[in-house]
Amino acid sequence: MDLSELERDNTGRCRLSSPVPAACRKEPCVLGVDEAGRGPVLDSKTLLESERERLFAKMEENRDFVGWALDVLSPNLISTSMLGRVKYNLNSLSHDTATGLIQYALDQGVNVTQVFVDTVGMPETYQARLQQSFPGIEVTVKAKADALYPVVSAASICAKVARDQAVKKWKFVEKLQDSDTDYGSGYPNDPKTKVWLKEHVEPVFGFPQFVRFSWRTAQTILEKEAEDVIWEDSTPEDQEGLRKITSYFLNEGSQARPRTSHRYFLERGLESATSL
Repeated sequence: MDLSELERDNTGRCRLSSPVPAACRKEPCVLGVDEAGRGPVLDSKTLLESERERLFAKMEENRDFVGWALDVLSPNLISTSMLGRVKYNLNSLSHDTATGLIQYALDQGVNVTQVFVDTVGMPETYQARLQQSFPGIEVTVKAKADALYPVVSAASICAKVARDQAVKKWKFVEKLQDSDTDYGSGYPNDPKTKVWLKEHVEPVFGFPQFVRFSWRTAQTILEKEAEDVIWEDSTPEDQEGLRKITSYFLNEGSQARPRTSHRYFLERGLESATSL
């Protein structure tokens, strides 16, 4: 799987796809939709990574009748969507992405007659939404669809292989002093992931863009390890006990804190001012 486009810019989103088999433009086709990387992985408990790689390679060998397409959403895009002033929750982002992929297949000339989807949220609501968007296609949305329909199992393998490779080949935008990449699986119950997050939290700027800030585990660590911020529209009651952001740049007692060595300040030529 060629992830070079993602490697060039891993701050937004990108679409990857195989060539469309000629047979898929003529014969009725079944399309499966699944995702990976939002939390506990649905297929990770039943298939080892090596087995997923083997099955994906087998799909690639059968390109005369098997095709795939992926939308890869970066942690940065998900975080800015979910934490923006106008909220865009993860379920809506997932629904819109799935809708976009189905439309992409149709735009490529694939003769899609049936779609099977592993649900995100309530399956009945999700199915009704997709059916309204694609009235000429038979849509089925089920929980654990990857265990019920082989075409969704195949979609799950494609998504997980892409996610595994993206994590392994991740290029940090930030120039981390510690090049430690032993961050485990990236899931909440992984002790290695939790340790890596605690070691790489920056008190003002938070985590590298590799981390999804909207993830509850990340938020908990930020609440404990990062500086509080006082917003101009906060009430006095809300501000009680919080430290001002300016305290971040000051020395406290005998412990000097050279925070301006952070990439943000270096790129802008900013230094601490001791007098005006």
